[in-house]
Amino acid sequence: MHRNSSTKFFAILISLGLIFFVSCAQKTIKSDTRATQKSSVQDQALLKNEKDLAREKEERIAQERIEEQKRKEQVERQARQAAKKKFITEDIYFAYDSAKLTETARNILKDKAYWLKQNVGVKTIIEGHCDERGTTEYNLALGERRAKAAKSYLINLGISSARLTPISYGEEKPVVLGSGEHIWKQNRRCHFITNEKNN
Repeated sequence: MHRNSSTKFFAILISLGLIFFVSCAQKTIKSDTRATQKSSVQDQALLKNEKDLAREKEERIAQERIEEQKRKEQVERQARQAAKKKFITEDIYFAYDSAKLTETARNILKDKAYWLKQNVGVKTIIEGHCDERGTTEYNLALGERRAKAAKSYLINLGISSARLTPISYGEEKPVVLGSGEHIWKQNRRCHFITNEKNN
């Protein structure tokens, strides 16, 4: 009888041990499943974060390229405007009673020819001007010779004659009013006007 009780007791202990073991195994499996799910969620969050960072970097690079392109276009636009301004504000000057181009005038005309070659649709009027000395008729003729001398030089530099229109104003449109050599030398000139619209 005592032996029978011992056997039952051991059987109960073994049963309880099995129940406890199975229960622990299930908890471990559930715990492992939860850990795996948690790890998977973390991996997905990390992957999403990496994708977001990559997208943000691409967007930033694209924006920087756009801004760089705008800066480049702005610099080019300013350079074009400066070159045009120089073309129309830089006159060539002549000695008294002369239509002969000076070395300085030829260098300026070379710059103007270069600009005209870069702006093939542009036509220019070459205005010949004189100081106040001499008759109106004489100064009109002298202004015309000056404008034609500038035109001929530009043609020799490769600019089409059709793009260049010489005109004389003689003494009619002085850039500076008054008398004296310091005034007269500023009025013995050719001035250049273009048909190009502002960009």
